[in-house]
Amino acid sequence: METLDYRFTGTRAVRFPSDAVLVGVLASGNLEILLEPAALDGAMAVRIITAARGFGTTWEAVIADFARRHPLRDVQVSINDAGATPAVVSLRLDQAVETLHAGDGA
Repeated sequence: METLDYRFTGTRAVRFPSDAVLVGVLASGNLEILLEPAALDGAMAVRIITAARGFGTTWEAVIADFARRHPLRDVQVSINDAGATPAVVSLRLDQAVETLHAGDGA
């Protein structure tokens, strides 16, 4: 297993519909994405747990693209990729943000 951590400056404040937003089925062994509010001085922190070693550059590109499209402030993003491809992860990240915005009326 490899753990990758990234941090980006956020510009978009969000209101969570509950304590967190989960996309995927927790502990299912499939792709899981969790968004949680966190005191990060306006940043968005992303932690990826992956079984595929050596793909840090690919992950960085996927997450940087996500951060450009969704510059969330004070949000912790946790990803358990379960071997999912970058395209699938990107779609799930967008789904998580849609779920988040559905709860705040945006």
